[in-house]
Amino acid sequence: MDTGGHGILRFLARRLAEMTLVLLAAITITFTLIRLAPGGPFTDERSYPDEAIERLNEHYGLNDPLPIQYIKYIGRLLHGDLGPSLKYSNRSVNEIIASRFPVSLELGFLGLIFALLIGLPVGIYASLHPNRPSDYIPMGLAMTGICLPSFVLGPLLLLVFALGLNWVNASGWNTWTDRILPAITLGSAYAAYIARLTRGSMLEVLSLDYVRTARAKGVSESRVVLVHALKNAILPVVSFIGPATAGLITGSFVVETIFNIPGLGTMFVMATFNRDYTLVLGLAVFYAALVVIFNTFVDLLLVWLDPRLRSSIS
Repeated sequence: MDTGGHGILRFLARRLAEMTLVLLAAITITFTLIRLAPGGPFTDERSYPDEAIERLNEHYGLNDPLPIQYIKYIGRLLHGDLGPSLKYSNRSVNEIIASRFPVSLELGFLGLIFALLIGLPVGIYASLHPNRPSDYIPMGLAMTGICLPSFVLGPLLLLVFALGLNWVNASGWNTWTDRILPAITLGSAYAAYIARLTRGSMLEVLSLDYVRTARAKGVSESRVVLVHALKNAILPVVSFIGPATAGLITGSFVVETIFNIPGLGTMFVMATFNRDYTLVLGLAVFYAALVVIFNTFVDLLLVWLDPRLRSSIS
């Protein structure tokens, strides 16, 4: 008879195989697209002598045929080496990611905390007052949060709270107040999604028999909502948190650019404009790995929370 532990191991093995295929596809697509783009890392506004460009291309292996470059890159990647940056001399892609990723991770974490602190209470409150103004108003605001992109919300917040009221700095990542507006800008859309998911799931769970039984037994309304109903209603939110967390960390390009935050998003934009092949490719691989890892972690968390999923993989 198979055990739950064997089922978990099979699940992890399957996810590891999927992760390998996703990373290989990300590497291949990014490698091909960036090499098909016009120009090169050493062709910019400065006029390099042809001999200098030729030596640089030879030094970095850019004169080799593309299949050979691809094979060499895969070989380095298997050893954990993302290669040297073509624009930032004496710095490797690994070093750039190590220095910039903590900033993007902190920004994504703060955005997620904001999204959960706003989205969960709003969704629960709306589900307790269905089809009333106290339901329509917060859900209408949630829809506004979904429709309002970060490149619009960010400048509006800057205009009001930084330039108008002068409560916070307009840019930078130095003090704790510098985190407030970027976290709100990044997490607002996700807070709206979480609010709508929580409301819909809570409405469904609150209509189930075991919730009505708990109320009939005289259990307090707060315990019914927070203990009995929320335990099952939170599952769709948990499944959303995986891609949401990955999106918060990897999708902060616009927010980091607006607020001049020294994270990976800003570096990715600069690397793209500079045609820094190895840096763009290394960041794409790193982001793809993060997405797969977060999704796998959330799937394991769902298996732990939902007995039906545990039985399906055992």
